[in-house]
Amino acid sequence: MHLPKYVTSQESDHIFMSNEAVLSKKASFLNLGLVPDLLNSLKKQQFTIPTPIQEKAIPVAISEKDIIGIAQTGTGKTMAFGLPMMQRIAKTNGQGLILLPTRELAMQVDESLLKIGRTLGLKTAILVGGASMSMQRQRIYSHPHIIIGTPGRIIDHLQRRNLNLSKVNTLVLDEADRMLDMGFAPQIKEILETVPTNRQTMLFSATMPGRIVAIAAKYMKSPIRIEVAQAGTAAENVDQELFVVNPHQKRLLVSKLLKQYKGTVLIFTRTKFGASKLCRFLITSGFNASEIHSNKSFAQRQAALNLFKQGRSRILVATDVASRGIDVSSIELVINYDLPDDPEDYVHRIGRTGRAGKGGRAISFAMSDQKYKVVQIERLIRNSISISKTPELEQSIQPAFNSFRPIQARTNTSFQGRGRSNFQGQRRGRQQTDGQGSRRFPKRNGGQFNYGLGW
Repeated sequence: MHLPKYVTSQESDHIFMSNEAVLSKKASFLNLGLVPDLLNSLKKQQFTIPTPIQEKAIPVAISEKDIIGIAQTGTGKTMAFGLPMMQRIAKTNGQGLILLPTRELAMQVDESLLKIGRTLGLKTAILVGGASMSMQRQRIYSHPHIIIGTPGRIIDHLQRRNLNLSKVNTLVLDEADRMLDMGFAPQIKEILETVPTNRQTMLFSATMPGRIVAIAAKYMKSPIRIEVAQAGTAAENVDQELFVVNPHQKRLLVSKLLKQYKGTVLIFTRTKFGASKLCRFLITSGFNASEIHSNKSFAQRQAALNLFKQGRSRILVATDVASRGIDVSSIELVINYDLPDDPEDYVHRIGRTGRAGKGGRAISFAMSDQKYKVVQIERLIRNSISISKTPELEQSIQPAFNSFRPIQARTNTSFQGRGRSNFQGQRRGRQQTDGQGSRRFPKRNGGQFNYGLGW
């Protein structure tokens, strides 16, 4: 990558404080110490005013200090670490490494960096699971300036000796809290011990659990903590609302809301099975919906995400794991069809709306026995969520819930005689139940057929 002139930040334009964020006098990329070529690329992309996290983090990162950045999703974290990383690589001829939790987020970060760096000759390599190892090996051998990948696939390439991290002088852990939640701690530790110790490390997260503090203490050098908002704080421009419902009301209510809100809608479910089931229901109800979860291949997930970004699919049903990387600035509504198991996921979920300074809305469904989950969320975000009265719901959709009703047991549970005529066709082709939904099959016992244990 060729950046002909390196310009250091002007100390007269910044106030440097020990272990504090750097605050510029005027919110402009011109005052952050970026080189002219990067400024020109930003101008071409119509980026003129930095977000708060960019304004505070970029000057510190350019000074090559370690950073812990706390900011909600959608606040411009990618450019906050991406611009200083590109500038340092051009200056030192080193290499950058970005670790993140999902393939979708890797694609998003790569797209954002190339918007600015492509005209400057920036080369990147995406190393994620579900893609061809040989194709990724070719990208590695092309000597990319920045490697973007998930911890598991990075380890795969290291073990196969495809990847050498000895030139890495800038390391970024993006969405660090989510990577730890997904069980990547051993892989992250191995990577941190593999890269050179003489490096700059930047860690960005929306929340600050104790495990992240432990990583910072062990692997970072006097990091400067930059908080745009307190850890766990939800986006201020997102209106939050809660409905207390029973399971059978969920589909009725989501249908009503989708008729009320005409913009793009992102719906979160707790499981991939639930996402598929809800998406099928929405499609059969006449809504334009697609789904994204770990049961889908990488190509299928990218296709669904592109349809959603392009507006060809108004509704996207997603799980928490697959949702990382959904960067659509115009999402009108986020629906928590199921409350998350981890309260911190709530912050990430509702951060998908209200992005780029726009307003947004988040509606959550909770059942009467989930009060403790709501309390945990409210403690984390340090705010109460308004509870709305459940509206009257049309019962015309009620037949869709027949699948939830237990299968009734047949009253006749034995068949006399050995002849097929006495079976009335029930021995073949029909499964019997015990009234609890367990399948039972008739077993022959002498001259009588009784229901024995099934599978």
